[in-house]
Amino acid sequence: MESAEIRRRWLSFFEERGHAVVPSASLIADDPTLLLVNAGMVPFKPYFLGETKPPAPRATSVQKCVRTPDIEEVGKTTRHGTFFQMCGNFSFGDYFKEGAIKYAWELLTSSVADGGYGLEPEKLWITVYLDDDEAEQIWREKIGVPAERIQRLGKKDNFWSMGVPGPCGPCSEINYDRGPEFGVEGGPAVNDERYVEIWNLVFMQYERGAGDGKEDFPILGDLPSKNIDTGLGLERLAMILQGVQNMYETDTLRVVMDKATEITGVPYGGSAASTATDVSMRVVADHIRTSVMLIGDGVTPGNEGRGYVLRRIMRRAIRNMRLMGATGPVVQDLVDVVIDTMGQQYPELVTDRKRIETVALAEEAAFLKAVKGGTNILDTAVTETKAAGGTVLSGDKAFLLHDTWGFPIDLTLEMAAEQGLSVDEPGFRRLMQEQRDRAKADAKAKKTGHADMSAYREIADGSGATEFTGYATTQGESTIVGLLVNGVSAPAASEGDEVEVVLDRTPFYAEGGGQLADQGRIKLDSGAVIVVRDVQQPVPGVSVHKGSVQVGEVTVGASAYAAIDIHRRRAIARAHSATHLTHQALRDALGPTAAQAGSENSPGRFRFDFGSPNAVPGSVLTDVEQKINDVLSRELDVTAEIMSIDEAKKQGAIAEFGEKYGERVRVVTIGDFSKELCGGTHVGNTSQLGLVKLLGESSIGSGVRRVEALVGVDAYNFLAKEHTVVAQLQELVKGRPEELPEKIASMLGKLKDAEKEIEKFRAEKVLQAAAGLAQNAQDIHGVALVVGQVADGVGADDLRKLVLDVRGRLQQLSGAGDRPAVVALFTVANDRPLTVIATNEAARERGLKAGDLVRTAAKTLGGGGGGKPDVAQGGGQNPAAVPEAIAAVERLVVETA
Repeated sequence: MESAEIRRRWLSFFEERGHAVVPSASLIADDPTLLLVNAGMVPFKPYFLGETKPPAPRATSVQKCVRTPDIEEVGKTTRHGTFFQMCGNFSFGDYFKEGAIKYAWELLTSSVADGGYGLEPEKLWITVYLDDDEAEQIWREKIGVPAERIQRLGKKDNFWSMGVPGPCGPCSEINYDRGPEFGVEGGPAVNDERYVEIWNLVFMQYERGAGDGKEDFPILGDLPSKNIDTGLGLERLAMILQGVQNMYETDTLRVVMDKATEITGVPYGGSAASTATDVSMRVVADHIRTSVMLIGDGVTPGNEGRGYVLRRIMRRAIRNMRLMGATGPVVQDLVDVVIDTMGQQYPELVTDRKRIETVALAEEAAFLKAVKGGTNILDTAVTETKAAGGTVLSGDKAFLLHDTWGFPIDLTLEMAAEQGLSVDEPGFRRLMQEQRDRAKADAKAKKTGHADMSAYREIADGSGATEFTGYATTQGESTIVGLLVNGVSAPAASEGDEVEVVLDRTPFYAEGGGQLADQGRIKLDSGAVIVVRDVQQPVPGVSVHKGSVQVGEVTVGASAYAAIDIHRRRAIARAHSATHLTHQALRDALGPTAAQAGSENSPGRFRFDFGSPNAVPGSVLTDVEQKINDVLSRELDVTAEIMSIDEAKKQGAIAEFGEKYGERVRVVTIGDFSKELCGGTHVGNTSQLGLVKLLGESSIGSGVRRVEALVGVDAYNFLAKEHTVVAQLQELVKGRPEELPEKIASMLGKLKDAEKEIEKFRAEKVLQAAAGLAQNAQDIHGVALVVGQVADGVGADDLRKLVLDVRGRLQQLSGAGDRPAVVALFTVANDRPLTVIATNEAARERGLKAGDLVRTAAKTLGGGGGGKPDVAQGGGQNPAAVPEAIAAVERLVVETA
């Protein structure tokens, strides 16, 4: 049974039994504590925590998931993988243990002809929590599982919680006996390789308190309503139903390995294989599939967050293909195989094929270029480490290679080992963790300030969601239903306090969808005033107004009048509408691959990120700008309508990658030009924008470009300044505006020619000193040594030419040219000391190498340097140390010669 059919049967079975079918959420987690969705229940977390009312009492889904903590183990074993699909059925206060158990047994054991999976009942083993007599009794008496095939396990294995205070409960797992060829008998308590877990039923019935680990926490009591959360691993079930030994041999991964074999000529050895090529084959299959799924959900390669995760796994896959002998680009063929296979379950992959390919190919090209550039940096780091007598490449060097050049740590480890060095892995991982912690802390602080999330949840539980009135009005009456001072709930706040205020209804727009939050004031009947600087939604539906008490005392329950800064709102609305126009104009010019990858709409200006493997030509950007402004002149109405997500898709509305949409969505339409899913605020007519000026575009990551623009008065002011500059240039060059490019180009050409002449004169002047320097060479134990300081201001290139010229003259003076010669000259340029040192072959045979001499000099100068044995260059921070550096070089020559 193919994976697509397993998925179809799951959803059909539960839909027929009254469950609402919920499409898989995006892998981009709508949760500040997660980068990516890593479990099937993540999209349902707000329902289990009581933050949001569930859409139905029963639900089912097949959720895409990505987990990367064990990424280094992928390929080394057949059990680790980064992408998987979790089939789940959920009950929110509806059926409980008996219902969940009966559904699971029916689906697993019903015949294929009857819509089930057709597993043999006698091969299924059950585990229950240690003291869960109720579940054990249901399995034994209601289902008929023999007592000898039911095992009780402890809290570590059969009790579930989110790891924080909140819902928890015992589990019951269904395990499949794969037979004696997979190990000894005795059930899952003895051998989890033979008795593989396929379905976990979680019975959420308790509330847990704070504690560490999986076992050390108290049970505080029963939940108000009992819930069900189950998860069946689609890949594990596919492994059983397809009669293969591990997930890499299932239909959605085996085809990727077959394609890798076709490209490299390297066969896959099988499930028991552990050779380097077999490990590489499994890494490629897993990572390419995960990459396609991430790109499909709008993730783009980058150096932070989920973009870093994608970049890392893509580059591991590409590198492992090269380790197997691939020499050219490989991503195109591998990505196509994944799309063809996974597209049966996720048709949007087929629809988005071009965009996915574009992003993947751009990342491959960037990595291959990075490998070339990073290798030179690594070689230098290895040389410096060895020269200093070290055997370990520092963690900060490995981190630099990773952060700047995208080198996976395992690539650095391997290449360093080839040079006889190990790598300070703990130091590297410490720096990586510090970077991740900073990114996560910044994101969390932006969203929640520094308040405990439970404080927001308490407000949400007590007062419900905040009603947003800002589409229709910019001010209105409301009531303060929540108040936090310094992140802690408080009944009142005084003048000067930094506060977070929750209103029952508000005209303030909370930051989201790329639109910055409103600012303004909240006035109380008592005369107190709160200045609002920011608005966020740390928990769904609850708008938190952040600001300070300017006058008086603020209390919970007080009546208030909220008013936004109308000028700021209008400027942001103009920017947001302009963003929609820019998005559509770019798609018209570049095709559907120019999909939105992010945006920020602020007063009078915006930035828009979109997918594109290459820079957008200036002529295209000009056409896009003209098209936008043409639309403004057409005076198109901007309207918003609430409709079902399916209806929005039928109408061709564009959705932003990574955004989470409910069953009902808001669609913003601009005449016949643009239609997007959007919750932001907009102008009423395109004529209100006035003018849009695109400032330019640039790269912000692999396959992602950014356009920045001005709108309205800001655009006019920019053009007015440009006009003033053009007028000044006209006066200077005595020409009309259309003549300026030609006249300025001519002036720059003449200036460049003059600079070349000056450079030629300066070089000749420097080289004039060569003869005198060679004639006055010292004799150090038979070595001709020229060492000294030349005039300040000599550049590195000129100093290098002088040193090499002197070395050549010394060889001529020695007749046969076999006299050892060392030339070490110093200068000070831009207040920084610089040295170039060269040796001939005879000197190198005496142990006098340029690189060693430069490192000695550079260390004295307070800097560093390196190069080849025949010529090397270095510098430092301390110009006053040049005489001391000269002396250090002389001493080393005396000691070595």
